[in-house]
Amino acid sequence: MTYCLAINVDEGIVFCSDSRTNAGTDNVSTYSKMHTFAWPGERYFVLLSAGNLATTQSVVKKLHSDVPGGLIPNLHSVNSMQEAADYVGIVSSVVQKQQLERDTASTNFEASFIFGGQIAGQAPEIYLVYPQGNYIHESREHPFLQIGEIKYGKPILDRVVKHGLDIDRAARCALVSMNSTVRSNVTVGPPVEMLIYQRDSFTEGRRLYLTEDDPFAREISERWNQGLSHALENLPRFPWEMEATGTEDHRVFSFPGKPPEN
Repeated sequence: MTYCLAINVDEGIVFCSDSRTNAGTDNVSTYSKMHTFAWPGERYFVLLSAGNLATTQSVVKKLHSDVPGGLIPNLHSVNSMQEAADYVGIVSSVVQKQQLERDTASTNFEASFIFGGQIAGQAPEIYLVYPQGNYIHESREHPFLQIGEIKYGKPILDRVVKHGLDIDRAARCALVSMNSTVRSNVTVGPPVEMLIYQRDSFTEGRRLYLTEDDPFAREISERWNQGLSHALENLPRFPWEMEATGTEDHRVFSFPGKPPEN
């Protein structure tokens, strides 16, 4: 399994991915799921991948080779992020079809991608490209996208991430989201890669590679655990707890519904 996410805020885009690839209990490997395509000063793209490794590697290879090969469209010829996402979806669909035609073992060759970046003169954008080749754009209300094992890392994104969030805080949210997923699912694991793309820079920006023993990654995890424990201890007490301890809590409690009759 995989977990990848991208957060699009006013200052730029944060990309984050794990590196564990699981092809069975005896075949756990590490592969980068973050791929970059850059034309400095003109356009910069990042692709995060999840799903069948043969498919994702073939897609990435074709995206790179179509440019010098002069095939149209390619990532250098497209005029918008939407055109680029459409092109990625077409390439993915074609690769999956080719893999299936050669397969004799009913293998699942599906792959999904998060594709994001910026073309000069346009705003940064992120897209989720489904295995069928269609795609969606992130929403204004929830400016993030996820692929893979998404459920464990989604709550903090839902609660915290907004377009106006500064990019460094967005990056810390991404690491907490990843950490929550790694702790809850053994098929997602380090090293964790993060790329922080600054709006209108058209360069890679800051890129982190965090191993399991990385001091910064460990401190993020420990501080988050401590923060959750502290928040739990500071939640309002139930009225019966106040009565049992003989203390008072002047906060107002509201319990919906009619209490049961004796």
